[in-house]
Amino acid sequence: MALLNSLSRPISSFNAVCWPSFCSLKPNSNNAPMFVGLQSTYHQSLFVNCCSVEGPSDPMNFRQPRVSSMPRPPFGVPMNDSSSQKPSFRWRRVLLKVSGEALAGDQAQNIDPKITMAIAQEVAAVTRLGIEVAIVVGGGNIFRGASWAGSSGLERSSADYIGMLATVMNAIFLQATMESIGIPTRVQTAFRMSEVAEPYIRRRAIRHLEKGRVVIFAAGTGNPFFTTDTAAALRSAEINAEVVLKATNVDGVYDDDPKRNPNARLLDNITYQDVISKELSVMDLTAITLCQENNIPVVVFNLNKPGNISKAITGEGVGTLIGGSRRSAAATT
Repeated sequence: MALLNSLSRPISSFNAVCWPSFCSLKPNSNNAPMFVGLQSTYHQSLFVNCCSVEGPSDPMNFRQPRVSSMPRPPFGVPMNDSSSQKPSFRWRRVLLKVSGEALAGDQAQNIDPKITMAIAQEVAAVTRLGIEVAIVVGGGNIFRGASWAGSSGLERSSADYIGMLATVMNAIFLQATMESIGIPTRVQTAFRMSEVAEPYIRRRAIRHLEKGRVVIFAAGTGNPFFTTDTAAALRSAEINAEVVLKATNVDGVYDDDPKRNPNARLLDNITYQDVISKELSVMDLTAITLCQENNIPVVVFNLNKPGNISKAITGEGVGTLIGGSRRSAAATT
């Protein structure tokens, strides 16, 4: 009680500067009365709560500081956003697979800046919803290892490594485009290229996503004989993504080749087993099997149609859904 009474005496000529473990006093220019009161003890360290008031006041009536415990919102989400105002969507963490051919656009050049800007704007739109987006890019618009294997004595392994470098080129280009419109983006490569990108570290990638950053995975799996489709399935399983969105130049999966059969029908929903048994050229068998084993649905859709990425994420009927069922976004939120 004696300690509390001594700490509650008014001090008229000092200001208090408080830190977590001590409270120091310095001269007060306006001679305002100040009261120092006992607040709490923690691990034998004395904490005091200091306040300066003008005129007479109750020394035991201290105003406690208000500290906000609200978490930081994802990139692009305003601070005063309430849960009732958030739009409904189906998935909260997605992996977008962009093929190299899709980046080439009309094939006039290796990379079409209009395509990369369209991707960036679509991704920006969904990150503002609080959705975490990771991307795997292909390299077929620059170099496809399987096509060059055997040329001039080039072994398949070496050709695949060249193809992995092509994916890094696409990833850096896409990163630059996204950051030009304000999307924080990180590129992670399957093998070390420290001067231009981060090495792939699973926990770091997940932390980037949690902070609202877009993560672009490049260099495939880092191993030859594996496609970037397999890399997309693998990274999706590793970061616990809820869906793989495969962006291509076609509207989805057809029951026949639409180039040869004009009556080919676009499939709305198929199973993993249908893709495997019918040998549909959607993803390679390793990738589709990996998705099946980890229960990761795949949405195949046309990247060239504006709004398709947002539609795929919100669960609207776009493209072909593999290994899942169409259901409204509202039913899952």
